Amino acid sequence: MNNLIIDLRSDTVTKPTKHMLDAMMQAKVGDDVFSEDPTVNALESRLASMFGKSKAVFFPSGTMANQTAIKLHTNPSEQVICDKYAHIYNYESGGASFNSGVSCRLLDGNRGMFTANQVIEAINPDAFYYSQTSLVEIENTTNKGGGACWDFNEILKIKSVCDEHELGFHLDGARIWNALVAKNETTQQYGKVFDTISVCLSKGLGCPIGSVLIGNEGIMKNAIRVRKIFGGNMRQVGYLAAAGLYALDNHIERLEEDHMKAKELGSLLSKQSYIKTVEPVETNIVIFELNNDIKETDFVQKLKDNNILIIGMGNNKLRIVTHLDYTNNMHEKVLKTLENII
Repeated sequence: MNNLIIDLRSDTVTKPTKHMLDAMMQAKVGDDVFSEDPTVNALESRLASMFGKSKAVFFPSGTMANQTAIKLHTNPSEQVICDKYAHIYNYESGGASFNSGVSCRLLDGNRGMFTANQVIEAINPDAFYYSQTSLVEIENTTNKGGGACWDFNEILKIKSVCDEHELGFHLDGARIWNALVAKNETTQQYGKVFDTISVCLSKGLGCPIGSVLIGNEGIMKNAIRVRKIFGGNMRQVGYLAAAGLYALDNHIERLEEDHMKAKELGSLLSKQSYIKTVEPVETNIVIFELNNDIKETDFVQKLKDNNILIIGMGNNKLRIVTHLDYTNNMHEKVLKTLENII
């Protein structure tokens, strides 16, 4: 344990479990470009059914799934409404402008979450010299917002605005599984509200790769074409899809363990003299701010000297993310280290 690296930079750092690897090695595969990989087909069918949609497409990454959704919903020169913390704006390399030729209208939300009234105010007038608003995008849970979960009633209000103004509604559900567990909500609830939903398999669910874009046939009819344009078509990818099927069966309910550990970390941090603020902890992400007299880089290095890795977010803010590979023994060490580090 003394030399073991405890990696809390992200829930993407996990390795497949033995049972997941067994499922992957036993997968039946085919050529997915010809839609002949039975395991991919099974995963897509299952996720479409879970969310009450008719179509799902497997992608190598959440970024590609989100970028495909934007492409399906928009035309060049149009505008997407999203939060200033949105992943599609901050962490997808400007893909919305590069891939789809659209701009983002950024809302000043609370921890990555905005209101229906803010959406109404952000919709551009119907005049030729304005960019046409065509899509509203939300992220649940919010990454930069510290794993915060949306109020579903507000989502319903935003949906009404989208319907009234004929706007598409996309969910970046990179950590939707965490939100579902934390809020005791269902996939069917979300499927009824959103036109497209991207769900990640390689974050909280512990798969080595993969996201899936879900929607009904009308909006999804060109999804595979766009995936091809982006270079995302794959062949015998059922080995990876099998990990997703295994995770859906075995790794959703256990997310509560990650949430519990994150809350314990947040609680301990809030009591430390070197901490300025800790964001409310709902799921598996803890974002905290150090006092002004402590340098972010020094703090990160002190943890690294204790074989604990976390991410600095700038402006003295840091992030911890709990996950499948973060054991109880590791948790005890991190708690003790944070309590005695300054």
